[in-house]
Amino acid sequence: MSSITSLYPDFLRASTYRRAAQDRVRRWARKRQGTDKPLTRLESRRIYILPTGIGLIFGLMALTMLLGSMNYNNNLSFVLTFLLAGIGFVAMHQCQRNLVGLEISFAGVDPVFAGQAAEFRIAITNHSKNRRPNLQLYVEGIKSRIDDLEPGESRVFYLEIPTERRGRVRLDRFGVRTLFPFELFRAWAWLHMDLTGMVYPKPADKVPDAPPTQSAHGHRQHDARGEEDFAGLRRYHEGDSPRHVAWKAFARTGDLLSKQFSGADTSSQWFDFDQVPVEDVEKRLSVLTRWIVDADRTQRDYGLRIQGNEFNPAHGEAHRHRCLETLAFFDLQDTNESGGTP
Repeated sequence: MSSITSLYPDFLRASTYRRAAQDRVRRWARKRQGTDKPLTRLESRRIYILPTGIGLIFGLMALTMLLGSMNYNNNLSFVLTFLLAGIGFVAMHQCQRNLVGLEISFAGVDPVFAGQAAEFRIAITNHSKNRRPNLQLYVEGIKSRIDDLEPGESRVFYLEIPTERRGRVRLDRFGVRTLFPFELFRAWAWLHMDLTGMVYPKPADKVPDAPPTQSAHGHRQHDARGEEDFAGLRRYHEGDSPRHVAWKAFARTGDLLSKQFSGADTSSQWFDFDQVPVEDVEKRLSVLTRWIVDADRTQRDYGLRIQGNEFNPAHGEAHRHRCLETLAFFDLQDTNESGGTP
């Protein structure tokens, strides 16, 4: 037992040296390649290749067969040895060529709440006339599915980066790799696109009661409320209900207009950061997030006040995003949360 314990510091030192070597290689690759554009085409000079464990065993076996053939001067053994060596060299060439010419592009990432995984979408396009099998994206500890690309085909791969806090989640670097054919060699390329996604605060599980609704007369109404009196047309605003769009006027003039109604009451809520009955700032933001999510789910009009920012009562995806984005970046000096690196 004591001998096993004594080996533990050596294991830690080896892990430290290994991580330091990896960091040094990453910095060298970043300095050599620079920052990649959101649309990058892989060239042969930036593709690295090394034998896998199976490839090392295959090479050792071929070397052993060569030594045996020389010792016994057996012509058939020489033929088999050189055949295997030729297969190895062809596999090495094909493995590296399987990545050359692929077009890598960023296809977006949707906002998530803290604690959820941000799903970065990376598109790979094969413009060549050859099939590209066994492609995979990866970062440290995270891998996408393995997939094949037919000639002229484009496919989206997903990298799920975990998040812990609000602000931004960042994917500094990711890799694309292949083991085709025979898994004797591993070819890969690093891409430094500096991709970022938005992370909303995590909605609180238990929250105080939301502020009471306020009624106003003659304002724009929610779809679920009753019939109103038509009062005219106005310019369409992002977040307006499609049911209130004047489609006939759009067909005639090409201008997108929304119908205005009057003579009915509409209710709305104001969510004020200073009036949340919680002391901790992060918990306040979580409470506000829960109130906004619940109001949006029921399509109620709500407004937000938070230290200099005020959003008038409305509803819809655009309004929800503006409010949650303000909460995500509230009072943050560094809005970047690092993602993994390959």
